[in-house]
Order: sequence, then structure tokens, then C-alpha cells
Amino acid sequence: MKIGIVVPFSWSYWGGVVEHSEHQAAALRLRGHDVKLIMGNDPPGNLTRFLHPRSGRHGPLPEGIIAVGRSVVVPANGSLPNIVLSPRTMPRIRRVLDEEQFDVVHLHEPMTPAICVAVLTAAQCPIVATHHAHGNLGWMAPAMHFWGFLMDRVDARIAVSPMAAESASRFIPDDYRVIPNGVLIPENADPADRDHAVVFVGRHDARKGLPVLLRAWPEIHAATGARLRLIGTDPLQYRLLNARIRVGEAGIDVLGIVPNEVRTHELARAKLLVSPALGGESFGLVLAEGFACATPAVASDIPGYAAVAAPGTGRLVPPNDPKALAAAVIDVLSDEPRRVEMGRAARVHAVANYAWDDIAQRLEQIYREVTA
Repeated sequence: MKIGIVVPFSWSYWGGVVEHSEHQAAALRLRGHDVKLIMGNDPPGNLTRFLHPRSGRHGPLPEGIIAVGRSVVVPANGSLPNIVLSPRTMPRIRRVLDEEQFDVVHLHEPMTPAICVAVLTAAQCPIVATHHAHGNLGWMAPAMHFWGFLMDRVDARIAVSPMAAESASRFIPDDYRVIPNGVLIPENADPADRDHAVVFVGRHDARKGLPVLLRAWPEIHAATGARLRLIGTDPLQYRLLNARIRVGEAGIDVLGIVPNEVRTHELARAKLLVSPALGGESFGLVLAEGFACATPAVASDIPGYAAVAAPGTGRLVPPNDPKALAAAVIDVLSDEPRRVEMGRAARVHAVANYAWDDIAQRLEQIYREVTA
């Protein structure tokens, strides 16, 4: 089939939905499908620096991505996504759909303007939609008022978790198929003989809980001597945050935005993943990525994480509690044999539940149903 994967955000700025769509496209191509990604892009230059407070990836677009507009930062659900809102998006979308003639289009966060709304308006083929967000979703009420009627055009609805399904169904009652986010499974991942380091993966969004980790870090570092590797956090924003909370920088390495290969390498070399998110996470994607690398996790006990963290794969602690976070990290690092067993259990769990091969097959079945 010829499949169009539609993302309302910018390729230039890393995020869970953007990464999900890239892996989805790659997995479907391996199954023989012709796949194009439709999303925003912010090329390098003064305008991009003016519109965006953080650095991103501004190199040449990979093959198979069709860019349809620049993005702006819009606060939503405790995060700062980069959403394409340009009015020029509508004619661009119409032109792309006319030229590509997709058999099916798959929209991620379908109620988000302007890309997804434009596709809902103009598409002449079956439409599949995936809902990712969890929480109050305050922006959905006005969106439903103005363009909610377009959701009647969707032929199949997916949610990445029961929490995401519950959040979406408050505004769009329907049957949602729960298909989790997939992760890349490294061919080899041994939890033993790791670098004495822990990893945090996340943007500098309030809900990711980085200040909680930084407040816990002096105690962790003093007790274990481990290093903290920060991935996905803009270095300038980290410096501003650390200057405000003043916890010191001993043992902290800020890697910033890195390619997927580097992130996987860091996860596969660290002893532990730490994710102190405060809430609003519909699916613990970063936990699943760590598990795939045989890396156990210490994470907040929030619904989106609890649904991913199987018994024996790590520790869950109360959110927004630096003392509890520090105690759990120190405890896991203090018992190496137990940590290694956690890593092995995490790897088994990820392979069984989150491999992209399986996720792509399930998506393919839905595409066949809606195009039959």
C-alpha cells in the first residue's frame, strides 16, 4: 500500500510523536509498503532562531519526508510542542494529497491544527488516527467546537495506551484499539559491565521532572560516584535551570539533542535510566526504550509509566519527591547482581511487547480493514 503518515509537529525538534512516526515509517517500509511522512520542518536561519527557544536538528530532511510548513512553540498539556499553524498549510496539503494519491493516511494527534485538520478536510482516502496525549487536554474543547465534526471522517481510532484512550474518549466517544508505541530493539544488549552512569532522556518540559532529578543528584552522586548523562535537554536551558535551583554540576554531562544511534548507545552503556516525570505521560516510551537496551529504570509512579514497567524491571517512586528518587537510585546501584537481573527482565519485557515488527503488523491489519 501507499501510506501517508501525518504529524502536526516539526521534524526539526525531537519528541515522542515525531520519533514514533519515523520508526513507524521505517517498520512499514520493511514490510514492503511505500510510506511518506508529512510534517513540519524548520530550516536553519534567523527566523528559526527567533521562533524557537531551543536547538534542534536543522540538516537536510531524510528521504521520504514531505515538509509542509514552519512551526511555532505552543504550550499544551504540560509540554512545549512545535506545531505547524501556517495558513499556507492547507493548499500545500491539498497539493501533496493530489500528487501522492495515498491508499490510506494515518494521522497522529488528529485534532491538532494545521496539518492534521487540513488532511481531515482534504483527504479522499481512508483515514486512521492515533491519539497519544493523556490528561485534561483543555485545548480539545475549543478544537471540538470549531472542527470536531471532521472526526466523523476517521475510519479507525487507535490510542497508545488505555490512559490515552480514556482521555480522547471524553471528547470523541468511540471504540479505540490500544496499540502501544514501538521501540527499536538492539540486536545485542548485555546489562552487565556497564559504565557507572545513569541516563535521563527528555526535553526541558515541566512535566518531565528534570528539576526533581537535579535536586536529588547531589545525594546520589555523593553516595555512588555515578555520572548523570542528560539527553534531549537543550544545554542552554539546562544551564538556566541549574542556575535557578543551584544544586551544583558535579558529575553531570549535558549531551543535548543527539541522533537516535547515540541515544541508544548511551542507554545501552548506562547502568540505569532515571525518569522523574510529574504526569501527563500517556505511555512510558522512554522506559520502553531503556528496557529494549536491557537498562532498568527508576521512574515516577504515574499511570503512563506504571503501565509499561513490569515487575522486576525497575523501581517506581512517588512523583515530585527528590528524597524518594535519590533513595531508589542509590538502592539499585548498590546491588549490582540485582541490577543486572532487572536489566535482563526489562529486555525480555520490551522484546515481548514493544518490538516494531509486531506493532507494524498490527497497523498493517488495520490499514487492510479500512481500505477493503
